[in-house]
Amino acid sequence: MRRIISALFLSLSTTWAIAQSAAPIELAPSAPDRHVVVKGDTLWGISAQFLKDPYRWPEVWRMNEEQVRNPHRIYPGQIVILDRNGAGGDPQLRLGTLHKAEPHIYTSGDRDAIPTIPQNVIEPFLSQPLVIEQGELSTGPRIVAIEENRVNAGAGNRIYAGGFSKPVAPMWHAYRPGPVLADPDTGEVLGYEAIYLGDARVSREAKADEATTLEVVKAKLEMSRGDSLKVADKPEVMNYIPRAPKAEIKGKVVGIYGGVGEAGKYSIVSISRGKRDGLEHGHVLALYRTGETVTNRFEDGKQSIRLPDERFGLLFVFRVFEKVSYALVMESSRPIYPRDTVQTP
Repeated sequence: MRRIISALFLSLSTTWAIAQSAAPIELAPSAPDRHVVVKGDTLWGISAQFLKDPYRWPEVWRMNEEQVRNPHRIYPGQIVILDRNGAGGDPQLRLGTLHKAEPHIYTSGDRDAIPTIPQNVIEPFLSQPLVIEQGELSTGPRIVAIEENRVNAGAGNRIYAGGFSKPVAPMWHAYRPGPVLADPDTGEVLGYEAIYLGDARVSREAKADEATTLEVVKAKLEMSRGDSLKVADKPEVMNYIPRAPKAEIKGKVVGIYGGVGEAGKYSIVSISRGKRDGLEHGHVLALYRTGETVTNRFEDGKQSIRLPDERFGLLFVFRVFEKVSYALVMESSRPIYPRDTVQTP
């Protein structure tokens, strides 16, 4: 339901279910007094215009926990207004409407609520990557042959697979077993990453003992005999408000999705914390580089001193499994590597 109850944003008696941060809320250096929402905006982007720490958005909107999980929608044509001295002296944001002297014609498409983070960046990853248990891929449908006895299949090729249960879903993702995801600190196996290969559509269901015929409609990597198929459920677009976890969470970057050596803004990274640790969709974690240990050579005797950890970026958690999660890099002032620390900001 597309409703915005502005009174909730203005009320001074809202019950807080989110633990307030002890640190004062800091505005961005050039925070405007207002922002007119336009198509292409994101909650993160608007928040970054007003706040030094965009993840503190719920605090300046006076949102309770239920509102954060099911946020009221913000649409193009509305105005986000900054009250620099709101309740308790802290800044507060509220919604307004365009003044009559500022006419603008908005199409029906403009009335789509703005997303939390860039949809074009995150959408391909809402259903992949996939974290599985050991041997999980071997229990479902698998490719048994490729048209014309080819070794590999790409977009436009036919593949044949067996092991389907009735009824057969129309669309499938193809995967093959990938690297082990292990906690860098403890060595615990957190899961096994399945490498996404592409999508295939059923073109002819099997009869009797025949294989099912599928057409490869998208190929990120070539598919081969033995690769596994998983139902391509339509991903649910997650639009939670970005927020810091209420609990103290600390873990490590396990890997960088796509097999590259380092990550930057809008890269996808896997982290060594998941549902069991209290992570949820929409949580924001800070990136830290562990301080090096140096030797003090300017005093009598040599003394080792560890430099402080330095925060250099922020992650937005968008896909959560039991022991491991995937996050989008929203900000980073330096390259990100496996074993970098992630923690509650």
